[in-house]
Amino acid sequence: MQIAIRHTTHYRFDRPLVHGMQQLRLTPQSEAGQSVIDWRISLTGAQIEAEYDDQNRNRTTLASALPGAVEIAITCEGIVDTRDCGGIVGPHSGFMPLWLYCNQTSLTAPGPKMRALGASLKAEASDSLDLLHRLSGKTLAAVHYEIGHTTASTPAEQALAAGHGVCQDHAHVFIGCARSLGIPARYVSGYLMMNDRIDQEAGHGWAEAYVEGLGWVGFDISNGICPDERYVRIATGRDYRDAAPVNGVSYGAGESLLAVSLAVEQKLSQQ
Repeated sequence: MQIAIRHTTHYRFDRPLVHGMQQLRLTPQSEAGQSVIDWRISLTGAQIEAEYDDQNRNRTTLASALPGAVEIAITCEGIVDTRDCGGIVGPHSGFMPLWLYCNQTSLTAPGPKMRALGASLKAEASDSLDLLHRLSGKTLAAVHYEIGHTTASTPAEQALAAGHGVCQDHAHVFIGCARSLGIPARYVSGYLMMNDRIDQEAGHGWAEAYVEGLGWVGFDISNGICPDERYVRIATGRDYRDAAPVNGVSYGAGESLLAVSLAVEQKLSQQ
C-alpha cells in the first residue's frame, strides 16, 4: 500500500522571535514494513542547520528560527510504501543497547497500580508474546480513550489511576509494565491511515516490545491490534520525549498560537 502524508505545524507569535531552535523527528526511514518513496521537509520562518541520526537512529533535523520571525511553519510530506508484517519489526539495531530499554523513565515508571497490572499477567500468560497481548488488552480496558485529560508530561501511573488518556498514555502504561516484567519496550511515533477519514488532528503513538526469536514487535494499544500496512513509523525512543515529532525552545516571542493540519490517505495507482 502506498500512503501519502502531508503534515504542517504552524506557530504564530505575538512578538518577533529573538532566538528559536527546533529538533524535528519527522522523517521516516526505509526499514521492515515500509519503504520511503519520496519525502521532504519545508520550512517558513526557519532554516535547516543540521541533519543527523540521533541515539535511537531517528533521522533528526535541527532548525533555527530566522531573526525577527513572527510565524514558523514546518511541513513534511511524501509517500511511503507499506506492507503488513504482523507487527514484527525485527532485530534490534541502532546506537542504544537493548538492555537500556528495560530502564524506566519519569513517564513510564510504575507505581502500585502498574505493578499490580503487570503482576496479574504472570499467572495467565503462556509465553512472553501472549503476555504482551494480554497486557495490551488490559491496558486499554483500564485506561479509556478520552482526550483532554492528559498532556505530553502526564506519567503513566497517573493516567492509569485516572482511568482515561490517549494513545501516548496507553503506550507509556504498556511500556512501563513490560519493563517491570523484564521485557525491553520502547515508544513509537508515526502516522496511522484511518479508514473513515483523511484529515486528522495529530499523529499517532504506539509501543514496541522485544520478543526473543522475533525481535521488536509493535502493539497499538489504543486500537487493540498490531500495526499493519496502514502504519508509518517515524521515530522511536524510551518514551514520548525521545520520539516527539517537534521539540524546541524560543526566546522573546511572547505568547504563541499553534495550529496543526495532517492528512493521511492511500495513494491510488495511476492507470
